[in-house]
Amino acid sequence: MRGRRALVAAAAVLVCGGLVTGCTENSPTAGHVPPGGTTAPHTTEAPLPEGAAVAPSPTAPPVPEQCANPTASLRPFPGGTGQPSPSLDRIRERGRLVVGLDTGSNLFSFRDPITGTVEGFDADIAREVARDLLGDPNRVEFRIMSSADRIPALQDRRVDVVVKTMSITCERREQVDFSTVYFLAQQRILTTKGSDIRDVADLAGKRVCTAAGSTSLTHLQQAQPAATVLTVPSWADCLVVLQQGQADAATSDDSILAGLASQDPYLQIVGGSLSSEPYGIGINKSDPDLVRSVNASLERIRQDGTWSRLYDRWLGVLESSPGPPAPTYQD
Repeated sequence: MRGRRALVAAAAVLVCGGLVTGCTENSPTAGHVPPGGTTAPHTTEAPLPEGAAVAPSPTAPPVPEQCANPTASLRPFPGGTGQPSPSLDRIRERGRLVVGLDTGSNLFSFRDPITGTVEGFDADIAREVARDLLGDPNRVEFRIMSSADRIPALQDRRVDVVVKTMSITCERREQVDFSTVYFLAQQRILTTKGSDIRDVADLAGKRVCTAAGSTSLTHLQQAQPAATVLTVPSWADCLVVLQQGQADAATSDDSILAGLASQDPYLQIVGGSLSSEPYGIGINKSDPDLVRSVNASLERIRQDGTWSRLYDRWLGVLESSPGPPAPTYQD
């Protein structure tokens, strides 16, 4: 019976679409999350998720990133988001904001199993940007992508913005631009209850799941090079391999891990922080006016209480609201 429930859970978290438009949606009740299953017995026979791979061991310690202040962004437009500019006018003429995210980050962005719409903290942050830029929070088009595809999608202009638990780093700032920080997470470890894993030192010789293209991979290899790292396309895949006994643990931001743990009562978050993860909205480096417009929206939701309401609705399971992160500007 437990194995059957695990298979149902695996099927549920892997239901993802390629493209969703945000129009005429019915929101679930506050704090709603998709249903999950329970931990399956250990098995080595189930196939790994498509796209899973064992990451090569680091041959040398990664060079620490160096830059003045990666979280400093452009100051918002004075007076809000209504200024004309080529990048903003392009979005207005289209009539919708194209947003990159995924549907495997429970609490932040997931597909509601009843309505089929994309919900969560990140999804609603994107809707607030659309509200200010286009006058309607539902004038968004969500394009589902993996962590590894976030930067290419911005560079190729397949999306206008990425709102996908995307940490701001010096390396990424060389490739794309970012808004100010809208959420601050901590990278930790997810494992099964009763496991002997309590901290990063216990991951030596263990198989640990993480998403390809995420900062979690680099930080794990820095902190515990003796771990075997299994990379998967989405965080929902980490839930599946944990339930199937194909990984001993997963590591990511505590906000993402809490969404996975909420789907399976046999999972728990353990250990201290491996790193701080400041989330920003990714934007093409050629669109500084869009950066300023997005920052104006973020400034509004900090000031008018919207950020706190979204936190209480989606992330209240983490802890009481710490309040929105204070912005840092470079100009």
